[in-house]
Amino acid sequence: MNGNLFAKEMKRALTGLLLWMLIITILIAITMSIYPTFLQNQQKVFGMLNLIPKGVLQFKGFSNINDLLLALGFYASNNVIYMMVLGSIFAIVLGSNILLKEEYNKTAEYLLAKPLTRREIFLTKLSVLSVNIILLNLVTSTAGFTFLTVVDKEPFSIRAFMVLSFYTFLLNILFGIIGLFISTLIRRARPVTAFSIGLVLIFYFVYTLSKITESISRLGYISPFNYVDLKVTSPGYHIEPVNLSVFILLSLILGIFSYRLYLRRDIYL
Repeated sequence: MNGNLFAKEMKRALTGLLLWMLIITILIAITMSIYPTFLQNQQKVFGMLNLIPKGVLQFKGFSNINDLLLALGFYASNNVIYMMVLGSIFAIVLGSNILLKEEYNKTAEYLLAKPLTRREIFLTKLSVLSVNIILLNLVTSTAGFTFLTVVDKEPFSIRAFMVLSFYTFLLNILFGIIGLFISTLIRRARPVTAFSIGLVLIFYFVYTLSKITESISRLGYISPFNYVDLKVTSPGYHIEPVNLSVFILLSLILGIFSYRLYLRRDIYL
């Protein structure tokens, strides 16, 4: 890894990172501020929720409406959707552009003029991607924990909160690596932001559809969102080994393929 390139890339990504942190934190604050009002009007809310098909509730991460009375259950069913979807969009957009931006900005000679190997460039930019995702998750999870503590007068499971946060981090990392992989498949460098965002939304739509419609439930296995367990109020809630294996193996496989493809890829000035 090259220290100068790492610092330069981190500086480039800083504004975007801060903006995404701010957006997600505000969404968490707004949603959790509704929780006390939700408790006060639970009968009216439950009356409306009883009209919603069970499948719709399941995709939100709970099978029992009473789980929403718990602050952690309310948090999981609302804020993690923001953190999962928006965090994944941030990760895939950054990942899909971080290797290509010198080319489509016509500044690739900056990299080629320096004594940097392809290996150093790839590993440095992968490090920048990882650090940005880690920082985003640390800040948003800390915000979530803070607002949970403020609105919940009863103690909640910190362990369950940590497991949920780790699931979100794994999902964001995977989408970041998917972004890298997409960028190495592009022959002539061009921004792929719209495609990357669309891919996240398609995967989320497939996941949602598979939870709502039982006849196509197996379709959900193709979506990374399917491997995040949102049932935080379940006894013994933990990281499922199968889900963990899926995230790690897919990230490693796509990361290795991305590295090998980047080594052989032509860089256009």
